[in-house]
Amino acid sequence: MKYRTLGSTGLNVSVIGIGTWQFGGEWGKEYSQAEADAILDKGKELGINLIDTAECYGDHLSESLIGDYISRRNREEWVIATKFGHQFHERFTRTDKFDARSVVAQLDASLKALQTDYIDLYQFHSGPDDVFDNDELWETLNKQVEAGKIRYLGTSIGSNDNLHQTDASTKVGSKAIQVVYNRLDRKPEERVFPSCERQNLGVLARVPLASGYLSGKYKPGAVFGSTDVRHRHDAEDTRRKLAEVEQIAREEVPEGTDMASWALAWCLRHPAVTAVIPGCKDPAQVEANARAADLADPHRQDV
Repeated sequence: MKYRTLGSTGLNVSVIGIGTWQFGGEWGKEYSQAEADAILDKGKELGINLIDTAECYGDHLSESLIGDYISRRNREEWVIATKFGHQFHERFTRTDKFDARSVVAQLDASLKALQTDYIDLYQFHSGPDDVFDNDELWETLNKQVEAGKIRYLGTSIGSNDNLHQTDASTKVGSKAIQVVYNRLDRKPEERVFPSCERQNLGVLARVPLASGYLSGKYKPGAVFGSTDVRHRHDAEDTRRKLAEVEQIAREEVPEGTDMASWALAWCLRHPAVTAVIPGCKDPAQVEANARAADLADPHRQDV
């Protein structure tokens, strides 16, 4: 495994993280504690130390599975990133809650679910600019940092071209940007990444496999079940993306290289990107994701 420093935080994170939206039950499968343990154990074995989750992944369900696991391990060995701002009601249904009082309640609930005294990276979760521009919110959050409940603040931007929130990071005390970035969606390269580099912000690339389309497992015409969030994607857009994936596989992926590993390493080669946080359905997928670290830019200085 390789490690990089997350912007100015001083946190050394594995370049491959573990995304855990799937633990919330919205990717076609419900997870038992034993299954979550197996995924996280495999990550630990392979040197992964970064876990990304959110309060709204099943009403703290993902956090609870992680918390149960962490309570039986060494907390200090993990960098835990979670998010705030969306209250889960039922599958695929949330209500925005970004006011300062609600966010403190969400933070306390996340700490309880994660069975920890502190969160390493607490991220504003894809909210609109008008709620982001609330000084009271950031003043309250920075007080939680001072109280030791949060080590660092971050922003998970909803639009991958949200320059407004990215540019305001230094002002509000946010140290990292989480953004959709993958071979099918390169928009952050235009404005967001240059802003991150100017401010020395850490960058977590989410959806690095384009919702699994870049795994190479799906062909145009693939159909996803009603419990899988991908069934909500526009059918024509999905068809177009999968056709593009076939072309990328033919023209860009070296022969004998696993496409998913190639796609993750492709993200890591951008100088602004600190780490990728792909989801994983089982330990075998964790292992496949981890192989991408060996394909990352050999000329880039890692920790």
